[in-house]
Amino acid sequence: MRNDWYKDRVFYQIWPRSFMDGNGDGIGDLYGVYDRLDYLKSLGIGGIWFSPLYPSPNADFGYDISDYCAIHPDYGDLDIFKKVVARAHELDIKIVMDLVINHTSDEHEWFVKSRDKSSPYRDYYFWKKGKKPGKAPNNWDSFFENEAWSYDLESGEYYLHLFSRKQVDLNMDNPAVREEVKKILRFWLEMGVDGFREDVITFISKPEGLPDDRFGVGVRGMRLFESGPHIHEYLQEFRTDVLDHYDCFVLGEAPMMTPKKARPYLAGSHPDLDLMFNFQHMEADCLFTEYIPLPFSLPKLRRAFDRWQKDVPWTALYLENHDHPRIISRYGSEKYRVESGKMLAVSYLLQKGTPFVYQGQEIGMTNIALPSIDDYVDCMALKHYYNDVKKKPAEKVLPKIQKATRDNARTPVQWSADKNAGFSTADPWFPVNPNYREVNAASQENDPDSLLNFYRALIAFRSRSELVRFGDYEDLAPAHPHLYVYKRSCKGENLLVLCSFTEKPCHFRLPEDLSAKIADASLGGATGGMVPEIIFNNYPCDIAEKEFTTRPYETRVYRWNA
Repeated sequence: MRNDWYKDRVFYQIWPRSFMDGNGDGIGDLYGVYDRLDYLKSLGIGGIWFSPLYPSPNADFGYDISDYCAIHPDYGDLDIFKKVVARAHELDIKIVMDLVINHTSDEHEWFVKSRDKSSPYRDYYFWKKGKKPGKAPNNWDSFFENEAWSYDLESGEYYLHLFSRKQVDLNMDNPAVREEVKKILRFWLEMGVDGFREDVITFISKPEGLPDDRFGVGVRGMRLFESGPHIHEYLQEFRTDVLDHYDCFVLGEAPMMTPKKARPYLAGSHPDLDLMFNFQHMEADCLFTEYIPLPFSLPKLRRAFDRWQKDVPWTALYLENHDHPRIISRYGSEKYRVESGKMLAVSYLLQKGTPFVYQGQEIGMTNIALPSIDDYVDCMALKHYYNDVKKKPAEKVLPKIQKATRDNARTPVQWSADKNAGFSTADPWFPVNPNYREVNAASQENDPDSLLNFYRALIAFRSRSELVRFGDYEDLAPAHPHLYVYKRSCKGENLLVLCSFTEKPCHFRLPEDLSAKIADASLGGATGGMVPEIIFNNYPCDIAEKEFTTRPYETRVYRWNA
């Protein structure tokens, strides 16, 4: 029943708590989503990926699920969810749910019952005795804590959690757990959803015996549980038993993924996954995580883009999501917010793959700097702060948190210059960025030069262009330190995409074939083909320029026929 409709659509990620408050309690919800569906349609969006909507204690804001088949009361109920799905489908917008099956909340009924050693739920999780009193069963690290094991007084044993101690890893080797996953998939597919984004899906198969990581490099244990021994078997089981019976698609999130490691997931006539989120291009200003900062490197970004364009048949394209700071504040410039925002949009939306736009990205939302660690709620930020503050003064630690925290992406969406940025009539659950009076959707709605309308035009062009969706990709400036320049070509039609990742002036000369076409057209010689044109730009420019000096964060997109 499945087809490739996901290749023709641009998706929009909604982190529901901060998207739009529709019932006036200061928290984003499905009522607010329903009210903004026409806005998403006007942006050209063909699909919505919802970050978790399920009941959760919010230790990791929804990624710690206590009930997989319900809606968190903060966001509404199943009735409003059905209404959102129905209206979205009327607008030809698909709905994708976040599937979080590596772990549950410690408040999930399964885990609560698993504390009883005689319970059938005991083997739903990894319960182990310590190596000796007070010593964890192995030396694995947690991404959100320090150790990956916590001792449970009631049960008298340790349980495994690769993330927060309130996010308890499921034992996918237990067939009963896999059957529970299939029930969850069927529940939402029968509800009308069109696919799943599968959270840290490459972690769900753990090595037999959970041995120590004897190398201890980076996050200890990760090399053992990333793409574990039965991962392809389990993903194929979910595909064959459930997913193949619906017109849906599955997108996997995979930390530390490379094209070589991704291919087994995406290859063949019956792949495990249709798409894969990777993080390599998000390491252009850091080492593995934003908490290990490095100077921004365009060559590092370019290498990641090039590899995923060339070595994987189809990929997920993104620059922002709920797990990363805002991209203008990272790879662009808050000083040149509009110019760099347009350049960044061009840099990835004209590549081959399925693009994702994160809420607020299309209007140029930026990072927020809060004055105290007490103002932050991101559990990862708090871990890093309290680890680092043991070694350094707080005034030196806080700036790194302000720059790296995921909370930067989770401020309420700035809809207008009204109170609370038009997000809510009540005080929002988290501070609104103070720049909302200048940066908001309403002020950009009718401005033809706004970032919002640039995104609309770019998405509309992409959606009707076979060249952009399926054409060949070639990096034309693989050694340039500041310019990312690539060519797309298909059936004689070509695009040249130029993106400057600096405010410094850079000299650039057009390729000879394009220069010749421009010269030919100026003499009236371009007959029977497309006259070369500049179809997207963020500064006034002249098609007759064969070489020029770029302005801060300049972008140009040329189109011509071979």
